[in-house]
Amino acid sequence: MASIILVRGGGDLATGVAIRLLRSGLKVVVTELAQPLAVRRTVSFAEAIYAGEITIEGITARRIPDPTDSLRILTILGKQQIPVLVDPECISARVLHPAVIVDGRMTKRPPEPIGYSPALYIGLGPGFVAGENCQAVIETRRGPALSRVYWRGGPDPDTGAPEGDPARVLRAPCDGVVIGHKQICEHCEEGELIAEIQSSIENRKSKIVSPFRGVLRGLIHPGLQVTRSLKIGDVDPRDDPRLCQMVSDKALAVGGGVLEAILARPEVRKVLWV
Repeated sequence: MASIILVRGGGDLATGVAIRLLRSGLKVVVTELAQPLAVRRTVSFAEAIYAGEITIEGITARRIPDPTDSLRILTILGKQQIPVLVDPECISARVLHPAVIVDGRMTKRPPEPIGYSPALYIGLGPGFVAGENCQAVIETRRGPALSRVYWRGGPDPDTGAPEGDPARVLRAPCDGVVIGHKQICEHCEEGELIAEIQSSIENRKSKIVSPFRGVLRGLIHPGLQVTRSLKIGDVDPRDDPRLCQMVSDKALAVGGGVLEAILARPEVRKVLWV
């Protein structure tokens, strides 16, 4: 049997990578937190943790609570689907022995040890340095370097600022629990209520309203406990709900960079396509 690629993280960027790899004939497993914080949930395999399964652009992902349940994992892989494991500590790596690990969690910090060394460890974005904490790094920042593969050194540093208009990003005004009022793909008028945060300290709710006219592109899962300033949503001024169901050009481009890194290593190629 062909070896497996393990993708850490099921957010929109990592999902684009997983889709590009699966469409290239590879077997892909995704690991996630017990309560993922994905914002673009309609195009994030992380949503399978909450819903049980999700289909994105024709590819179905299914939740597996036990990351050591290799029989169920292999069964789902055999259906050309993607298992999504509740496995924040990456225990499954020691069970599945993946040839490649792609770290797409976007923590912007160096990865912690997981007790397993694959033939190829690929990091996405800031926090990774090729030759120090991974073999290859993929640039995730939009611009002329997007999706480039670095075999030495690292990508552009994290600026702390969102790409594009910063007004589009919705952030939690305080610590508390998310209460959703709008659904992803719904149209929003400027000033319209999108969500509230039930404060963890005071008995009050803080409103989050749309910064302009557009479509709600993403919203973190309602009921989650969040911290002040955490990104919890995204409004798209293009106001096209179809775009909420499409994996972004950026995610697919980064997936292409990951595929290039894999193809560049003959010893890895031969165990992935059999």
